[in-house]
Amino acid sequence: MNNIDINSAWAAVAPILRKFDFYDIKDIVGLAGFDLEILKGLGFDANNWGNPNTSQLVSEIGDCFLSFADETKLRFLNTVIEEIFSDRYRVFSYGNEIEEPEGRKERLQYCLDRLGWQLIDNKILPIEVLDRSDLEELEPSAREELIKAATKFRDGDLSEAILSAYAAVESVIARVYRDKSLGEVDYSKSFQHRCKKALEATGVYTAIDGQLTGIEWKEGDIKVFRANLEGSLKQAAHVLQLLRNNMSNAHGSKPVIKPLVFDSIKWSQIIVRLLSEKYDV
Repeated sequence: MNNIDINSAWAAVAPILRKFDFYDIKDIVGLAGFDLEILKGLGFDANNWGNPNTSQLVSEIGDCFLSFADETKLRFLNTVIEEIFSDRYRVFSYGNEIEEPEGRKERLQYCLDRLGWQLIDNKILPIEVLDRSDLEELEPSAREELIKAATKFRDGDLSEAILSAYAAVESVIARVYRDKSLGEVDYSKSFQHRCKKALEATGVYTAIDGQLTGIEWKEGDIKVFRANLEGSLKQAAHVLQLLRNNMSNAHGSKPVIKPLVFDSIKWSQIIVRLLSEKYDV
Protein backbone atom coordinates (compact mmCIF):
# COMPACT_ATOMS: atom_id res chain seq x y z
CA MET A 1 0.00 0.00 0.00
CA ASN A 2 1.40 3.41 -0.86
CA ASN A 3 1.04 6.91 0.56
CA ILE A 4 -1.15 8.12 -2.30
CA ASP A 5 -3.83 5.53 -1.47
CA ILE A 6 -3.84 6.40 2.23
CA ASN A 7 -3.87 10.10 1.48
CA SER A 8 -6.93 9.64 -0.71
CA ALA A 9 -8.78 8.24 2.31
CA TRP A 10 -7.99 11.45 4.21
CA ALA A 11 -9.37 13.40 1.24
CA ALA A 12 -12.74 11.72 1.87
CA VAL A 13 -12.69 12.35 5.63
CA ALA A 14 -11.60 16.01 5.56
CA PRO A 15 -14.79 17.55 4.04
CA ILE A 16 -16.92 15.90 6.72
CA LEU A 17 -14.57 17.00 9.49
CA ARG A 18 -14.90 20.62 8.33
CA LYS A 19 -18.58 20.60 9.23
CA PHE A 20 -17.84 20.16 12.94
CA ASP A 21 -17.44 22.98 15.41
CA PHE A 22 -13.91 24.47 15.46
CA TYR A 23 -13.08 23.24 18.94
CA ASP A 24 -14.81 19.89 18.40
CA ILE A 25 -12.40 19.31 15.52
CA LYS A 26 -9.49 19.97 17.86
CA ASP A 27 -10.95 17.53 20.40
CA ILE A 28 -11.48 14.86 17.74
CA VAL A 29 -7.96 14.99 16.30
CA GLY A 30 -6.51 15.32 19.79
CA LEU A 31 -8.18 12.05 20.79
CA ALA A 32 -6.64 10.53 17.65
CA GLY A 33 -3.16 11.48 18.90
CA PHE A 34 -2.61 14.72 16.98
CA ASP A 35 -0.13 17.16 18.54
CA LEU A 36 -2.40 20.12 19.32
CA GLU A 37 0.57 22.41 19.93
CA ILE A 38 0.86 22.58 16.14
CA LEU A 39 -2.58 24.21 16.04
CA LYS A 40 -2.11 26.48 19.03
CA GLY A 41 -2.19 29.67 16.96
CA LEU A 42 -5.41 28.75 15.17
CA GLY A 43 -8.43 29.93 17.12
CA PHE A 44 -10.46 33.00 18.00
CA ASP A 45 -8.83 36.34 17.31
CA ALA A 46 -9.94 39.85 16.37
CA ASN A 47 -10.50 38.84 12.75
CA ASN A 48 -12.54 35.68 13.18
CA TRP A 49 -14.36 36.27 16.46
CA GLY A 50 -17.44 34.06 16.48
CA ASN A 51 -16.53 32.45 13.16
CA PRO A 52 -13.21 30.60 13.41
CA ASN A 53 -11.97 29.17 10.15
CA THR A 54 -12.59 25.41 10.25
CA SER A 55 -11.35 25.02 6.67
CA GLN A 56 -7.97 26.44 7.63
CA LEU A 57 -7.85 24.22 10.70
CA VAL A 58 -8.58 21.03 8.74
CA SER A 59 -6.12 22.13 6.05
CA GLU A 60 -3.36 22.49 8.67
CA ILE A 61 -4.22 19.05 10.06
CA GLY A 62 -4.12 17.61 6.54
CA ASP A 63 -0.68 19.08 5.86
CA CYS A 64 0.66 17.38 8.98
CA PHE A 65 -1.17 14.15 8.14
CA LEU A 66 0.78 13.85 4.88
CA SER A 67 4.03 13.58 6.85
CA PHE A 68 2.81 10.73 9.08
CA ALA A 69 4.07 7.19 8.61
CA ASP A 70 1.55 4.86 6.93
CA GLU A 71 0.77 3.01 10.15
CA THR A 72 0.19 6.31 11.98
CA LYS A 73 -2.05 7.58 9.19
CA LEU A 74 -4.34 4.57 9.40
CA ARG A 75 -4.53 4.63 13.18
CA PHE A 76 -5.26 8.36 13.11
CA LEU A 77 -7.96 8.02 10.44
CA ASN A 78 -9.73 5.16 12.19
CA THR A 79 -9.86 7.04 15.49
CA VAL A 80 -11.11 10.21 13.79
CA ILE A 81 -13.85 8.18 12.08
CA GLU A 82 -14.94 6.58 15.35
CA GLU A 83 -15.29 10.05 16.85
CA ILE A 84 -17.17 11.67 13.96
CA PHE A 85 -19.69 8.81 14.01
CA SER A 86 -20.31 9.22 17.73
CA ASP A 87 -23.18 11.29 19.05
CA ARG A 88 -20.92 13.49 21.19
CA TYR A 89 -20.70 16.26 18.62
CA ARG A 90 -23.10 18.26 16.50
CA VAL A 91 -22.58 18.48 12.76
CA PHE A 92 -24.42 20.93 10.53
CA SER A 93 -25.30 20.10 6.95
CA TYR A 94 -26.34 22.53 4.28
CA GLY A 95 -29.15 24.81 5.45
CA ASN A 96 -27.76 24.62 9.01
CA GLU A 97 -29.73 21.46 9.78
CA ILE A 98 -28.13 19.13 12.31
CA GLU A 99 -26.85 15.98 10.59
CA GLU A 100 -27.14 12.68 12.46
CA PRO A 101 -24.21 10.20 12.66
CA GLU A 102 -25.89 7.84 10.16
CA GLY A 103 -25.99 10.61 7.58
CA ARG A 104 -22.29 11.28 8.08
CA LYS A 105 -21.54 7.59 7.60
CA GLU A 106 -23.48 7.40 4.34
CA ARG A 107 -21.67 10.43 2.93
CA LEU A 108 -18.25 9.18 3.97
CA GLN A 109 -18.90 5.70 2.58
CA TYR A 110 -19.99 7.23 -0.72
CA CYS A 111 -16.78 9.27 -0.95
CA LEU A 112 -14.56 6.36 0.10
CA ASP A 113 -16.17 3.99 -2.40
CA ARG A 114 -15.10 6.20 -5.28
CA LEU A 115 -11.52 6.19 -4.01
CA GLY A 116 -11.19 2.42 -3.56
CA TRP A 117 -11.85 2.32 0.19
CA GLN A 118 -14.73 1.15 2.35
CA LEU A 119 -15.94 1.29 5.93
CA ILE A 120 -16.35 -1.98 7.79
CA ASP A 121 -17.10 -1.68 11.51
CA ASN A 122 -15.85 1.92 11.34
CA LYS A 123 -12.48 0.79 10.00
CA ILE A 124 -11.09 1.95 6.67
CA LEU A 125 -10.15 -1.04 4.50
CA PRO A 126 -9.23 -1.31 0.82
CA ILE A 127 -12.13 -2.66 -1.24
CA GLU A 128 -9.81 -5.15 -2.94
CA VAL A 129 -9.23 -7.11 0.29
CA LEU A 130 -12.81 -7.58 1.50
CA ASP A 131 -16.18 -6.57 0.13
CA ARG A 132 -18.62 -5.11 2.64
CA SER A 133 -21.69 -6.60 0.95
CA ASP A 134 -20.19 -10.11 1.07
CA LEU A 135 -19.33 -9.83 4.75
CA GLU A 136 -22.87 -8.89 5.71
CA GLU A 137 -24.04 -12.44 4.91
CA LEU A 138 -21.44 -14.19 7.07
CA GLU A 139 -21.87 -15.23 10.67
CA PRO A 140 -20.43 -12.86 13.30
CA SER A 141 -17.47 -14.94 14.52
CA ALA A 142 -16.06 -15.50 11.04
CA ARG A 143 -16.87 -11.96 9.99
CA GLU A 144 -14.88 -10.61 12.92
CA GLU A 145 -11.85 -12.75 12.09
CA LEU A 146 -11.96 -11.83 8.40
CA ILE A 147 -12.11 -8.12 9.24
CA LYS A 148 -9.16 -8.68 11.56
CA ALA A 149 -7.30 -10.47 8.77
CA ALA A 150 -7.95 -7.61 6.33
CA THR A 151 -6.91 -5.04 8.93
CA LYS A 152 -3.67 -6.91 9.66
CA PHE A 153 -3.00 -7.22 5.92
CA ARG A 154 -3.59 -3.50 5.47
CA ASP A 155 -1.26 -2.69 8.35
CA GLY A 156 1.49 -4.99 7.08
CA ASP A 157 1.16 -7.62 9.83
CA LEU A 158 1.04 -10.44 7.31
CA SER A 159 1.70 -13.38 9.63
CA GLU A 160 -1.20 -12.40 11.89
CA ALA A 161 -3.40 -11.86 8.82
CA ILE A 162 -2.92 -15.52 7.88
CA LEU A 163 -3.76 -16.65 11.41
CA SER A 164 -7.00 -14.65 11.39
CA ALA A 165 -8.01 -15.96 7.96
CA TYR A 166 -7.45 -19.49 9.21
CA ALA A 167 -9.32 -18.76 12.47
CA ALA A 168 -12.34 -17.52 10.50
CA VAL A 169 -12.78 -20.95 8.95
CA GLU A 170 -12.12 -22.78 12.22
CA SER A 171 -14.82 -20.75 13.98
CA VAL A 172 -17.46 -21.81 11.44
CA ILE A 173 -16.30 -25.43 11.46
CA ALA A 174 -16.80 -25.49 15.24
CA ARG A 175 -20.30 -24.06 14.84
CA VAL A 176 -21.21 -26.67 12.18
CA TYR A 177 -19.97 -29.49 14.41
CA ARG A 178 -22.25 -28.22 17.21
CA ASP A 179 -25.30 -27.59 15.05
CA LYS A 180 -25.05 -30.88 13.15
CA SER A 181 -24.29 -32.97 16.24
CA LEU A 182 -20.95 -34.13 14.87
CA GLY A 183 -19.41 -34.37 18.33
CA GLU A 184 -16.27 -32.61 19.47
CA VAL A 185 -14.01 -31.17 16.80
CA ASP A 186 -11.14 -33.63 16.41
CA TYR A 187 -8.04 -31.45 16.10
CA SER A 188 -5.86 -34.53 15.71
CA LYS A 189 -7.32 -34.71 12.20
CA SER A 190 -6.08 -32.35 9.52
CA PHE A 191 -7.66 -28.98 8.88
CA GLN A 192 -8.48 -30.30 5.42
CA HIS A 193 -10.38 -33.22 6.97
CA ARG A 194 -12.34 -30.93 9.31
CA CYS A 195 -13.33 -28.66 6.41
CA LYS A 196 -14.47 -31.61 4.30
CA LYS A 197 -16.55 -33.09 7.12
CA ALA A 198 -18.18 -29.75 7.93
CA LEU A 199 -18.97 -28.96 4.29
CA GLU A 200 -20.59 -32.37 3.79
CA ALA A 201 -22.64 -31.94 6.97
CA THR A 202 -24.10 -28.62 5.81
CA GLY A 203 -25.52 -30.26 2.68
CA VAL A 204 -24.11 -27.49 0.54
CA TYR A 205 -23.11 -29.83 -2.28
CA THR A 206 -26.58 -31.35 -2.47
CA ALA A 207 -28.08 -27.88 -2.43
CA ILE A 208 -25.92 -26.74 -5.34
CA ASP A 209 -26.75 -29.92 -7.27
CA GLY A 210 -30.43 -29.13 -6.82
CA GLN A 211 -30.04 -25.56 -7.98
CA LEU A 212 -28.09 -26.58 -11.08
CA THR A 213 -30.74 -29.19 -11.88
CA GLY A 214 -33.34 -26.46 -11.49
CA ILE A 215 -31.72 -24.40 -14.23
CA GLU A 216 -31.54 -27.51 -16.45
CA TRP A 217 -27.87 -28.39 -16.31
CA LYS A 218 -27.07 -31.85 -17.70
CA GLU A 219 -26.54 -34.52 -15.07
CA GLY A 220 -23.05 -35.28 -16.38
CA ASP A 221 -22.02 -31.62 -16.15
CA ILE A 222 -23.36 -31.41 -12.60
CA LYS A 223 -21.27 -34.42 -11.56
CA VAL A 224 -18.13 -32.95 -13.11
CA PHE A 225 -18.81 -29.56 -11.52
CA ARG A 226 -19.39 -31.09 -8.08
CA ALA A 227 -16.25 -33.21 -8.25
CA ASN A 228 -14.16 -30.20 -9.19
CA LEU A 229 -15.80 -27.96 -6.57
CA GLU A 230 -15.13 -30.50 -3.83
CA GLY A 231 -11.58 -30.95 -5.06
CA SER A 232 -10.85 -27.23 -5.23
CA LEU A 233 -12.18 -26.63 -1.71
CA LYS A 234 -10.13 -29.56 -0.42
CA GLN A 235 -7.01 -28.06 -1.97
CA ALA A 236 -7.87 -24.54 -0.72
CA ALA A 237 -8.13 -25.91 2.83
CA HIS A 238 -4.78 -27.66 2.40
CA VAL A 239 -3.18 -24.44 1.14
CA LEU A 240 -4.54 -22.50 4.14
CA GLN A 241 -3.12 -25.15 6.46
CA LEU A 242 0.31 -24.93 4.81
CA LEU A 243 0.33 -21.13 4.94
CA ARG A 244 -0.62 -21.15 8.62
CA ASN A 245 2.15 -23.64 9.41
CA ASN A 246 4.85 -21.99 7.31
CA MET A 247 4.08 -18.28 7.07
CA SER A 248 2.25 -17.34 10.27
CA ASN A 249 3.42 -16.73 13.82
CA ALA A 250 1.70 -19.90 14.98
CA HIS A 251 5.06 -21.70 15.15
CA GLY A 252 7.43 -18.76 15.40
CA SER A 253 8.21 -15.91 13.04
CA LYS A 254 8.54 -17.02 9.41
CA PRO A 255 9.21 -15.25 6.07
CA VAL A 256 5.97 -14.24 4.32
CA ILE A 257 4.99 -13.71 0.67
CA LYS A 258 2.41 -10.91 0.56
CA PRO A 259 0.35 -12.03 -2.48
CA LEU A 260 -0.20 -15.43 -0.85
CA VAL A 261 -1.52 -13.71 2.29
CA PHE A 262 -4.01 -11.79 0.16
CA ASP A 263 -5.07 -15.06 -1.49
CA SER A 264 -5.43 -16.78 1.89
CA ILE A 265 -8.01 -14.18 2.94
CA LYS A 266 -9.97 -14.78 -0.26
CA TRP A 267 -9.84 -18.58 0.10
CA SER A 268 -10.94 -18.30 3.70
CA GLN A 269 -13.88 -16.11 2.68
CA ILE A 270 -15.01 -18.65 0.05
CA ILE A 271 -14.92 -21.57 2.49
CA VAL A 272 -16.65 -19.56 5.21
CA ARG A 273 -19.43 -18.56 2.82
CA LEU A 274 -20.09 -22.16 1.83
CA LEU A 275 -20.00 -23.30 5.46
CA SER A 276 -22.45 -20.55 6.42
CA GLU A 277 -25.32 -22.53 4.86
CA LYS A 278 -26.62 -19.80 2.57
CA TYR A 279 -27.83 -22.36 0.03
CA ASP A 280 -31.32 -23.82 0.30
CA VAL A 281 -31.04 -27.55 0.91
